[in-house]
Amino acid sequence: MAGSDWTCSLSAMHEWESQDYEPSLPVSEKSNPLTRDIDRASAKCIVRMLQACDAQMFQEETGATYQRLLGERVVETVVEVAKRVQLVLKDPQDSLVVLSGCGTSGRMAFLITSAFNRALRELNQSSVYSYIIAGGDRALLSSQEAPEDDPKLGMLSLKKACEGKKRVLFIGISCGLSAPFVAGQLDFCLQHPEVYTPVLVGFNPAHQARDEPMPGCTFTFRSVVQRMQELAKSQKAFLINPAVGPEAISGSSRMKGGSATKILLEVVLSAAHAATFTNTPVTHKGILQHMRAYEKTLDKTYAQTDGITALLEAAGQSLLCGRRVCYMGWGSLALLGLIDASECIPTFGADYEDVRGFVSGGYKELNNNEGPLISLGPDFCIAHEDFLHLILPSLNDQDIVLLVYTHSDDVSEVAELARRVREKTSNLHAIYHRVDGDTAAAVQQEDFNKLCLSSLKITWPSPASESLLHMQWELSTKLLLNAVSTGAHVLKGKIYQNHMIDVQVTNSKLYCRATRLLRKLSGCPESQCEEALLKAIYEVDELTVGITSCDITTHTLTARNRSKVVPLALVCLLTGCSLVEAESRLEQQPIHHFHSPFLIRLSHCSYPPRRMTSVESPAPYQLPRPA
Repeated sequence: MAGSDWTCSLSAMHEWESQDYEPSLPVSEKSNPLTRDIDRASAKCIVRMLQACDAQMFQEETGATYQRLLGERVVETVVEVAKRVQLVLKDPQDSLVVLSGCGTSGRMAFLITSAFNRALRELNQSSVYSYIIAGGDRALLSSQEAPEDDPKLGMLSLKKACEGKKRVLFIGISCGLSAPFVAGQLDFCLQHPEVYTPVLVGFNPAHQARDEPMPGCTFTFRSVVQRMQELAKSQKAFLINPAVGPEAISGSSRMKGGSATKILLEVVLSAAHAATFTNTPVTHKGILQHMRAYEKTLDKTYAQTDGITALLEAAGQSLLCGRRVCYMGWGSLALLGLIDASECIPTFGADYEDVRGFVSGGYKELNNNEGPLISLGPDFCIAHEDFLHLILPSLNDQDIVLLVYTHSDDVSEVAELARRVREKTSNLHAIYHRVDGDTAAAVQQEDFNKLCLSSLKITWPSPASESLLHMQWELSTKLLLNAVSTGAHVLKGKIYQNHMIDVQVTNSKLYCRATRLLRKLSGCPESQCEEALLKAIYEVDELTVGITSCDITTHTLTARNRSKVVPLALVCLLTGCSLVEAESRLEQQPIHHFHSPFLIRLSHCSYPPRRMTSVESPAPYQLPRPA
């Protein structure tokens, strides 16, 4: 693999589909063969790896192994669900379409319902869409992992949202078919078929749905899926669960999981709106055409490889210096900045100050259920004014500020903010979407470019549909920001091979993931890995009966107040040292150097330095790969 000419072979693109590839893991938790060396890649190679991973979303079906996004069964189900939404739009009285999920899935539910309710208001129609996110609106902006594990909370939140409604189309989103919060809601729908029609959106095949028991429940996620499969035969329930391939960073469903959720649900709701308000029937061909438009969006976005690489390097340098990345956005693109920033905390063990998002108009633009959340603390201050008062005074040239906007935003307002930022830092960059032929905006933009170190401009053809163009801008921006924040954390050293080494262990899914990761990296038995994890969580060298008799919920609640539990557990496993010694070693070698010669010294085995300036730098050893 050459540093400047990274390419992926067709076999690597499809390797994960083999039944022999990590057979014990569901698709959403597998490691992607395309990125197994991402922690040693140059910035440009990281971008190309992410492009190859995202392209897997649109791969054709290659056999009977997995149904895919563009596959016949998926498109047919999307058609049927769009027709159900159309029924609600035609007769909205006492009806509701609810989108619900945890983490990224809940944030996508919020983003999509906001956009389509806005579209209804513009048509003088009443709003029919509602969102639910586990942990409430604070989870839109921060990590709230614990509520994901509460099926009863999910059920109660759905019941409350639908009070007085006689017909509800419920769309539950769980990328891994695993979130107890969503399982509780789906089970409630199945118990009340006279009101609720449940739809499940996720990215594992049904047989890979999570089968662990949930607190206070007699059902598992898999048993709920099995009941839905039975009802799907008579179209009383629907499953939309194509495989989109493993994530670039194992288990990081904020990336392809979030993108594919956005694509599927926007296609469903757009088709329903077109059928209701412009008499355009919902057809297989129309659905497929809309999905292909998103595929073109991906190609157009990654055609900017050099620009993305420059942004990624600048953001990585800021994080390495202990400084911050700030997204300053306008309109719905600003919401994608907020979402991307909020996801860095649980994914990379980042501090909330590391990556921040700010919105022109603040909570007025957000228009969330619970209104302004600024009383919750400074990390919930999201307006540009908050940035100017709280952040700008302490900025320097090691901080990166990224402006995200389109030609339809007030470019003079963007330029005014840029001038104020330039007084404090020259490290100013822009992502800008424009339509071909808009000469007035182009002239304004030329003056503005002089203020920025780099300006990533994406020019789109004049659209047949303004709403489709805006959805393409959003997906493009999501892909760009995901690439920048993920790549920056890779450069900082937060990734080992393609695993999140510093993952927060704040719910049952992450607890299981942490145990698996320790087993993979240490080679120790699962029981020993779980024991080391618990010692790190409870900060003890010997486990008591009181600790071992607790359930996972108790463990994850305790872990919320701990940092670096996985690295600490790994040091203990590799060296046999005490927790105090492990902490001392981590202090001497901070987490961003954790996987270099430090690991070699720890384990006395032939691990190579993992973080390199370029993949052209030779690795002195071949990394032992797990079977």
